This record gives sequence, structure tokens and C-alpha cells, in this order.
Amino acid sequence: MTKNWNQLISTLSGPHLLQTEEWAKAKAPFGWEVFRRTWEDENGNLAAAAQVLKRSIALPIPGRSVCMMYVPKGPLLSDWKNKGLRDRVMVDLVDFASEHGAFFIKIDPDIAYESNPDEKSGLGAEFIAELRNQGWRFSNEQVQMRNTMVIDLSKSNDQLLADMKQKTRYNLRLAEKKGVKVRRGSPGDFSLLYQLYAETSVRDGFVIRNEAYYRTVWENFYESGMMIPLLAEVQDEPVAGLMLFIFGRQSWYLYGMSRQLYREWMPNYLLQWEAIKASKAAGCKIYDLWGAPDEFNERDPMWGVYRFKVGLGADEVRHIGAWDRPLQPLIYSAYTQVLPRVISAMQWRGQRVTKRQVLAGEPG
Repeated sequence: MTKNWNQLISTLSGPHLLQTEEWAKAKAPFGWEVFRRTWEDENGNLAAAAQVLKRSIALPIPGRSVCMMYVPKGPLLSDWKNKGLRDRVMVDLVDFASEHGAFFIKIDPDIAYESNPDEKSGLGAEFIAELRNQGWRFSNEQVQMRNTMVIDLSKSNDQLLADMKQKTRYNLRLAEKKGVKVRRGSPGDFSLLYQLYAETSVRDGFVIRNEAYYRTVWENFYESGMMIPLLAEVQDEPVAGLMLFIFGRQSWYLYGMSRQLYREWMPNYLLQWEAIKASKAAGCKIYDLWGAPDEFNERDPMWGVYRFKVGLGADEVRHIGAWDRPLQPLIYSAYTQVLPRVISAMQWRGQRVTKRQVLAGEPG
């Protein structure tokens, strides 16, 4: 096969941003080694592909370590309804991980339930039954958002506006009336955007990484023409931003940031509308707003975010989530017991560092 990796996976069903070359390049500086696997059908055509990330984890024993493997938003198949292909890919991935000495491998393909997670039929339920029979476990570490919200971009702009909640349309008009302007950013804006992101994380109580990580991701995708930074300004004062990622016929809203300043002028609504229009101009058919509640009720911490996205006319999509296949059960069991405490400690330290930076007005 002479095509590059992105061209290859774009021929499969639902090629995902996290399976691209750019995502691999962004992860490499942070300890992830990249492997790529492909499967062909009887005619020699590409039937499936998986970009596999491998990372070593040091043990509390001098000179000893173990490794894990992760297929972010993969594997990718030409036809998920082909059970023979599914079985072949899953067996091969487990064998591949075993050959590399991994103590477990994680997958989280974008397979949606046809109605809801309680359904007893359909592809989602069928594949989960197969995974369980093969020794896979629903992961306690859902690295990516399990569920999401999407907007169908095949509609006209007028129809997209009509699909929005009345309050959302009002807020859009308010932002325009107040003089909020949205412009496309450049790498020269990345430090500013990170500072806005850090302020958002402190205000809304979520954990982010340091600036070096985000700059690596943003620069890789920007240089490839696969990311559009959008900045909302009031009288040339930056007040909000978002990073719009594009691959194939789909766009993703992975990172959003805003200041407390001028929030009442609703810049985030105008930002999303400009992201929708930019996605359509790029030929995208789906806009993935990246993230929805695990449980669709008002007690879920993401309920406010969910309501905002519903207001934009987005529909919920529930996925089967991430699944782990333990290959060294004792190490895997110890890992899953220790991991929550480690993550909690890292998050606590990360929040403190980010808060100090925001209060001091320092970059990450």
C-alpha cells in the first residue's frame, strides 16, 4: 500500500482524528511509541487499521518496568457488521500486545448504541457480548469522553439555526449586537489560548496538562492544516476561544476556553456558530462537540455542558466506551487498584499548579 497513513484510514468507516499521524506525532514526545497495523480482505483491499500506542510504566523496583498498549478511538474497520473481520482484528490486537509484553491493551472504538446502553440487540450490544466472551472488561479508565454530541452539517445554515433552541439564537444575536468579533488565530496565539484554557479549568474545576503538551498537539495539527484556532474578541480584547480540528468529512471541538470578562455578552455562542460555518466550508458533514454526560440526568457534572450543546441543535450519541484486555492479570489488578489514587494525586497537584499560574498571570 503506497498511500500515507491518513489517506489509508480515511477509506475506512468513521476514521477518527485520534488515529491520525498528527495525533501520533503529538503523543511521541510524551513517552508513547507508535505502531500501525492493517488488515486486508481476500481481494487485497484495506479492511481494517489500528494505530497502537505503547507506553512503559516504571515499577517500584530499580530497573523494572512494564508496558501497556492503547488504540485511541480505534480500531477502524471498513464494515463493523462483519463479525469475521471483527474477530480477526481483536484476536490479532491481543496477540500483538502479548508479543510486546504488554500487561493489558485498551481500545475505544466509536461504536454507537442504536438506541441506549440498555438495549439487548444491535451492533453495540453484539460487540460487547463478544468482547466479554474474549476476556475484555469495561475499563475503569475511560481516557476519552464515552458519549458525545454531534451536529449534522448536511443541513443549510438556515436549517441549522432553526434547529437551535430559541435562547441559543437569542444569545447569538446578542453577541453580534454587542460587537463580539471572531477571528482565526495562529501559533502566535497559542500561549494566550493556553492561558484562557488554564483560567477556564480553574473556574470550572477540571484538570488540564501543562502548556508544552497542548502546544505540541496544536502545532502538529495546525501545521498539517487540520486545526483552526478561533478567538472571540471584544474591542480587540480576547475573551474566548476554541480549537476546531478537521479530518476527512468530520470536525471536532476538542478544546474550548473563556474568561470571566464579557461572559454576559455570550461570546461562546458566536464562536460555535463560526466553528459550524468553518466546518461546512471545509466540506465536513458532521461536527462532533466532543463530550456528553456518562449518565443523562441533571446529577451528572456535565449536565450544564450538555444543555449548552443541546441548545446548539446537537444530538446525543452513546458509545460503548473503552475496554481493557488484561494479559498479565496480577499486574493489571494492581494497576487498576493503584491508578485511581495516582490520578487523584496528580490532579490535585495539577490543579494547584494551574491555579498558581492563573493567579500570577504566568504561562504554563
